[in-house]
Amino acid sequence: MTNGLLRPAMLAAARSARLERTVRRMPSTRRLVDRFVAGDTEEQAIAAATPLLESGRRISIDYLGEDTTDIGQARATVKHYLELLSALAHAQAAFSGDQTAVTPAGPLEVSLKLSALGQALPRDGHRIALDHAAEICAAAQAAAAMVTIDAEDHTTTDSTLSIVRELRGEFPDLGTVLQAYLKRTEADCQELAGSRIRLCKGAYREPADVAYQRRAEVDEAYLRCLRILMAGEGYPMVATHDPRMIDAAQRYARETGRDTGDFEFQMLHGIRDDEQRRLVKAGHRLRVYLPYGDQWYGYFMRRLAERPANLVFFLRALRPGNFADSPSVTPAGRFS
Repeated sequence: MTNGLLRPAMLAAARSARLERTVRRMPSTRRLVDRFVAGDTEEQAIAAATPLLESGRRISIDYLGEDTTDIGQARATVKHYLELLSALAHAQAAFSGDQTAVTPAGPLEVSLKLSALGQALPRDGHRIALDHAAEICAAAQAAAAMVTIDAEDHTTTDSTLSIVRELRGEFPDLGTVLQAYLKRTEADCQELAGSRIRLCKGAYREPADVAYQRRAEVDEAYLRCLRILMAGEGYPMVATHDPRMIDAAQRYARETGRDTGDFEFQMLHGIRDDEQRRLVKAGHRLRVYLPYGDQWYGYFMRRLAERPANLVFFLRALRPGNFADSPSVTPAGRFS
């Protein structure tokens, strides 16, 4: 299968319940997932977060889950985030000796997927997700943590940005994610450049009429969007592992008069740890996107889809005796 066909096939597989059951039963899968997912439980996530904070990095914790169609599950997700934020507040107090003020560059952040909060529920999904997100934002504010609303497939974008606009009336530092591969995103960047925006390339299967398909086109779109955000009055969060984009971000920051405190880089847990440390040592702000929870399948499959080599390593890992000798996997696409 060519690379051009492999990625769509893997993204389609990310929504296959049948394939999920198969993948979850494979013993080697869990060992590979553990490289990029910080365990199943809140305690494991906080344990993974502690050395990151101690190294000078910041964190954005995501409790994995999406496409919820059950109100009970949506409420359970809210409850989980409230418990997580309470635990983070205690962990931060122990780490820093006090609760620090909420700032755009504060050490603690949680990422939310609105579809996990009920956005897709029939009739009142938009309002339910809004109310649930507001509840979490209030708890985050009390815990001195930031909140960023994550991006999902393009069919949710209008609803998501509408919810973000409404929430910002009460929570002005609320962040959101824009995906450069969507053809609408340059216009969204122009509108939202005065706020806290995480810019990533995008990781969902999208049709050609709404999203760029070729890697070179996505890269060019990312650079155009990044330049807009750097020239704005907001706080760009540059989600990338791509050395070209890292260099471009530093160059655009200089051109627009930003110093290292006026934007931050973001990278995925388990990816390019040496580069993360290098950027922190150079004085940059660096936040690690730290996902956890037992609903890891969709996230994991999208990471495999981002680079064909990832799938090769995954298949090699499934053969007994080969996992230990596999090269390090680098699922950099979503933040690449």
